[in-house]
Amino acid sequence: MVLTDLDGVVYRGRNAIPHAVEALTRAATSARVGYITNNASRRPADVAEHLERYGLQVTADDVVTSSQAGARLLATLVPAGSTVLVIGGLGLTTIVEQAGFVVTDSADDSPAAVIQGFSPDLGWQQLAEASFALADASVPWVATNMDWSIPVERGIAPGNGTLVAAVHQAVSRMPVVAGKPERPIFDAALARFGGERPLFIGDRLDTDIKGANDAGIPSVLVLTGIDQPKQVLAADQRSRPTYVLKDLRGLHEPYPVTIRSEDPDGTRRVTVGGVDRLDARARRPR
Repeated sequence: MVLTDLDGVVYRGRNAIPHAVEALTRAATSARVGYITNNASRRPADVAEHLERYGLQVTADDVVTSSQAGARLLATLVPAGSTVLVIGGLGLTTIVEQAGFVVTDSADDSPAAVIQGFSPDLGWQQLAEASFALADASVPWVATNMDWSIPVERGIAPGNGTLVAAVHQAVSRMPVVAGKPERPIFDAALARFGGERPLFIGDRLDTDIKGANDAGIPSVLVLTGIDQPKQVLAADQRSRPTYVLKDLRGLHEPYPVTIRSEDPDGTRRVTVGGVDRLDARARRPR
């Protein structure tokens, strides 16, 4: 089973990343491929349609979003059929309704829980409703994800984490989080797709790789997105990938031999496939 992030792995902006579509199409001939996204503003069917435009054969069942993970998390916190205040767009309200909850947009309806996800249309009124409901400390608060920023066509814009922080400042507590790097979205993916040998592909160490590692899933960092070799070398143990690939063609090639050694002065070296630029030198503190 292959699980993959989207932005930075499959596409960048409006364009498919070179070799990604071909590599994932080939992988799908011998393994289940699942697409995992922290984006809570789009429904799984919308994500699948987007991916199909690049030439991938994808259905809604192949997509797990942070909204779905958030709804699964809600089900562990409040009874089925509870009224839930949804702060987000259609991609979130639809999923919460499908999970059997009653959706409201007003704190006056005494919601049993609050779930918050990104939507470009969110404003002060919606954030205020969340704050009013969460004034009761017994009301659970779920955030679909805590991405501080999102890439859009004109540049980098505030993400859901920024909007969650606004509510946090008003209520002085933090939500439980469903999306990467937290476990609920990985648990949702494993429950959906099954498989005994999962592999997760991402382009960010702090969300994709850390989350996969914490979930016990072997991880691949592909160097077509955010993080590059220098970030890998500086990463802490929880954020280090199992594998590093230049691009997704590497999924179908033998992985290069990794050689670890240590100099007499304590300098540790890691050489991957004989590529000097990936050597890691870290002197032990005296």
